[in-house]
Amino acid sequence: MAFSGESASAGPLPLTPRPRLSLEATQDPEAPLRGVRAAVLNFREPRQSVAGGAEEYAWQVSRYLTAQGASVHFVTSREPGQARAERWDGVELRRMGNRYLVYLLVPLWLLLRRRRFDVVIDSMNGIPFFSPLVVRRRTAVICLVHHVHDRQFHAFFPTWLARVGCFVEGPVARLLYRRRTTITVSESSKEDLRTRLRWLAPIEVVPNGSPAVRSVAPHPLPGDPSVVYLGRLVGHKRVERVVGLAAELGESRPGLHVHVVGRGPESGALAARAAELGVAGRVHLHGFLTEQDKNAVLGSALLNVTASEFEGWGLTVIEAAAFGVPTVAYDVAGLRDSVRDGVTGWLVRDGEALADVVDRAITELADPARRAEIQRACRAWAGEFTWGRTGATMTRLIAAELPAAGRRHRTASSAGSPAWTSDLRLAVGETDPT
Repeated sequence: MAFSGESASAGPLPLTPRPRLSLEATQDPEAPLRGVRAAVLNFREPRQSVAGGAEEYAWQVSRYLTAQGASVHFVTSREPGQARAERWDGVELRRMGNRYLVYLLVPLWLLLRRRRFDVVIDSMNGIPFFSPLVVRRRTAVICLVHHVHDRQFHAFFPTWLARVGCFVEGPVARLLYRRRTTITVSESSKEDLRTRLRWLAPIEVVPNGSPAVRSVAPHPLPGDPSVVYLGRLVGHKRVERVVGLAAELGESRPGLHVHVVGRGPESGALAARAAELGVAGRVHLHGFLTEQDKNAVLGSALLNVTASEFEGWGLTVIEAAAFGVPTVAYDVAGLRDSVRDGVTGWLVRDGEALADVVDRAITELADPARRAEIQRACRAWAGEFTWGRTGATMTRLIAAELPAAGRRHRTASSAGSPAWTSDLRLAVGETDPT
């Protein structure tokens, strides 16, 4: 019962290592986190099926912390064919349980090793790992929330189960993490945490980074114009709306082709939808592509289009912008942060149709001077987001959290209560001894 952000890497598990992820930072000679033992808890890891932006974020942060001297364990679920333990990019990977059991097994794993870690990054992809209940009071816990998931619960689950998810994400997590610094990736998500979940903890915004852009060989795409969708093929991304552009704009722009890069459970349905609309020849489902091929397609498109109804940020928006490709997206939380309306793309407002905004964007981009202006703005905007900056901010926050965690431990010790027992009593309704 968890969800994560977007990526073009979705579908069957790749058993061979994918290319190393980009990271600007190298080992800091002063190693500000030398000796720090960290556990990063995340629903998935980047090589798993339907892995997305949340996994990329957690992994890039893990790599950065390792470069700063920390010893990092990345604890996640396990898919068929994957090893239970391995070392990758200097990070210790520990995999256990399926998409449901992971939320039971990871806290148990952490409980048995509760004295081994100084800091835990607890990624709440709809459901948290409840780490404050099992670690020592002196262990710093940072809660990482990409976006509020209440609408996703109702979109994918029966009403009763959606209500359970909303209760855990809201009142339960709000109480459990009330004293733990929370990280989110956009101002929209921060606002949603405050207003929709009534979040009590301090919140810091630490945006996603963006892969370093390397030159790509020209890759002419069928279509004039050609638009691209990059990401997972899952229901809430509403990729069928992007596929439908070939039909909706077929009369006014008969040369328009739609290129879909990514994989996921909706792939077959999208192919069937294109055939049903009679545009199968102008819709290209590329599936999973290597980083080089993906960048070649993305960099050759005129326009990136996403129809997602909720995001924490919009990692693929920044990926496209790095190649000078603007994005059309709906005016929803996260995407309204990653798309600068009228500057690096266009937002579909209430009452507007996606096809109309895409048509208007194509018209603007037909002017060479306007297109060059937008391309420059896109590249400049993407240049503001690097994984090095993301990691450096997380390093600073962790360094600040460790002394604070020590103070919490001393307070708990003076009260004569182990840290996890006080939080457990609080969770079941007893008075907090501190």
